[in-house]
Amino acid sequence: MRHFDLTPLYRSTVGFDRLFSMLDAGTEQQGSAYPPYNIERTGESAYRISMAVAGFKEDELTIEAKEHVLTVSGEKKPESDEKEVLYRGIASRAFERRFQIAEYVKVIGASLEHGLLHIDLIREIPEAMKPRKINITAGDKKEHKQIEGETVAH
Repeated sequence: MRHFDLTPLYRSTVGFDRLFSMLDAGTEQQGSAYPPYNIERTGESAYRISMAVAGFKEDELTIEAKEHVLTVSGEKKPESDEKEVLYRGIASRAFERRFQIAEYVKVIGASLEHGLLHIDLIREIPEAMKPRKINITAGDKKEHKQIEGETVAH
């Protein structure tokens, strides 16, 4: 079984450590390496999951995001028995792969090209959760402090 070293992602992101810990634990518990996948950082707060789903069409794949869980599943439609397959090396079995996603991470799109399913994710922190700049004034002055658009008496 493959082991993905997510250590570089821990160093360069904040808030995704829970996501990567769960992904790391999930790969150890699942036992099945099918379909193989990559997780890439494509921007400051953008990520992409790429899965090798050769042989699957768009209508045979399902992507669902619900309560911090991203589920990707695929099920091949039955083929006509017109052709005789002498050797089947391309897997076409049904699969379901689950990813735990962090808070404020949402799926912004998915595409299928050259046998790879790309799922794009972005982390959008709500304005209320972002850090605020607080101006500091001298302690002996009885003035109002300016807190990013708000006036607070002190």
